[in-house]
Amino acid sequence: MSKVVSFIGEDFYLGGSLYPNPKEANLLSLGQQGGFYYPLPKRSRVSVPFDFSGEWFVQKPKTSIESLPDECLFEILRRLPAGQDRSLCASVSKRWLMLLSNICKDEICINESSIDEKEGGDEGYGDEGYLSRTLEGEKATDVRLAAIAVCTSSRGGLGKLSIRGDDKSECGVTDLGLKAIGCGCPSLRSFSLWNVATVGDAGLIEIAAGCQQLQRLDLIDCPSISDKSLVTVAMKCPNLTELSLESCPNIGNEGLQAIGKFCPNLKSVSIKDCSGVGDQGIGGLLSSSSHVLTKVELESLMVSDLSLAVIGHYGFSVTDLVLNCLPNVTERGFWTMSNGHALQKLKSLTITSCQGVTDVGLEAIGKGCPNVKYFQLCKCPFLSDNGLVSFAKAAPSLENLQLEECHTVTQFGFFGLLFTCGAKLKVLTVVSCYGIKDMNLRLPEVSPSVSLSSLSISNCPGFGNATFAVLGKLCPQLQKVQLNGLEGITDAGFLPLLESSKVGLVNVDLHGCINLTDKVVFSIANLHGSTLDVLNLDGCKKISDASLKAIASNCEALSFLTVSRCAITDAGIAALACGNLHNLEILSVACCSSVSNKSVPAFKKMGRTLIGLSIHGCNRISSSAVLKLSEHLWNCEILS
Repeated sequence: MSKVVSFIGEDFYLGGSLYPNPKEANLLSLGQQGGFYYPLPKRSRVSVPFDFSGEWFVQKPKTSIESLPDECLFEILRRLPAGQDRSLCASVSKRWLMLLSNICKDEICINESSIDEKEGGDEGYGDEGYLSRTLEGEKATDVRLAAIAVCTSSRGGLGKLSIRGDDKSECGVTDLGLKAIGCGCPSLRSFSLWNVATVGDAGLIEIAAGCQQLQRLDLIDCPSISDKSLVTVAMKCPNLTELSLESCPNIGNEGLQAIGKFCPNLKSVSIKDCSGVGDQGIGGLLSSSSHVLTKVELESLMVSDLSLAVIGHYGFSVTDLVLNCLPNVTERGFWTMSNGHALQKLKSLTITSCQGVTDVGLEAIGKGCPNVKYFQLCKCPFLSDNGLVSFAKAAPSLENLQLEECHTVTQFGFFGLLFTCGAKLKVLTVVSCYGIKDMNLRLPEVSPSVSLSSLSISNCPGFGNATFAVLGKLCPQLQKVQLNGLEGITDAGFLPLLESSKVGLVNVDLHGCINLTDKVVFSIANLHGSTLDVLNLDGCKKISDASLKAIASNCEALSFLTVSRCAITDAGIAALACGNLHNLEILSVACCSSVSNKSVPAFKKMGRTLIGLSIHGCNRISSSAVLKLSEHLWNCEILS
């Protein structure tokens, strides 16, 4: 064979016949030229009879690590160091991920010599709790929770976790996912569960057992969670400081009593719409944590006067108290709470939709809570002018008062409040109080309020020019004026209020005051232009370009301007661009039909300071102009 073919390397042929058969050689004459490359001839197929019945040809199953049972694979995976190795293995398959997520910290077996060879903090099991994760809707699944449990342990540790269900899609989180968090996230300090019906007591018990550093727990609309798991949380998480329960029908008195008994650091508690909670639960919770509990919020509960009596007797440290929609609480409950002499540190009090608030009860609150500075009263139908004035006299520290939907309060109570609190009240807010109507009253000569700096009146159709004429004499120290939806006020009523301010207005909101004209804006710009920071003229249909020219010339400190739905044109926008508004950051001209593409150059000029621009509803500004404007104002958020 060596005489026929000579090789150099593998495929290099140096002459001779390529074919063993001479007849085949005649088909292609190659001559005796050497040094040419020719591919090697294919080897002829040899047909030999084989016996496939032998054991050599029986296909055997492949050996793989996946064939190991979970117990063996668990032992292998728990010997991986925390960090990148565990994260990489978790990405192999869902089975590996779930196994890794169920390995607790004390079950990890690491060779200390291998740790010493690696540098960097990525291999440690972090307990600091720096990371925060939120899962919502379809993204909330057990697999994602398992991945969070495995991957966050070496990156500072998971400190805050929020899981929110979605009404549109079913939440994929179950007790199995919470078990993974309990095993892999011992640093968890804040846990929130919203609208998740697929999680029950077993899942929350796993969280309590594995996350014993837990400080905040929020359970909102979780019908499958009961007292059983809440008791476990109380026993396993003694550092709990904040508890919020809402729409959890299976949580009742037993769970709250356990929280009060085993959580000595509890500072804030909020309980809303939990039908199983009664006086025993509230009493046991407050009586056991009376020296540290600072914030209490009770809403839509079937508790009685007894619960308010407990608050008044044991609320020594309470500074913030919210009582909303307690239908079974009567006047006696508020009187008893106020005479318990424990609420001496109370600074903020909010009462909404409680029929027990009467003149007697409100006066008792003023006397029993001498340090209340903020008081919000909403939807109390049995409160009269006398009760409001009596409370104002009895509350020596009152600084901020908000009345909302108290329709039995009239103009006498409103001005009586100002006369009584003239030396201490700083903020007064009145919202949707239909009992206050404009009347021409001859009020006695009283000294003006030297403390009231903020006045807000919204959606009170009874307020008119006569009321504001009196307010102008009583409120010379105003810095913030918010009048929303007052269609009955005109220039004649509002100008005295502007002219009476001696310190300079900083914030003026006239949203929806449709009968105010340019004359009011002229007065604001001339009298308060040097101090004005915020001006809202949204919906003031009689405001025109003349107002913008006055603003541009006089309001150098202005940073926020809204002239949406006003009668302004391109000329007004041009005046703003040529003015002295060097601090203007937010500008809204939404729904101004006369603003067109001609205003784009002016917007570009103001873009040196703007960070927010609203041109929504300006139909005469084309989409191409908006695109060019966006390219020029790259640091400004444009709403179109």
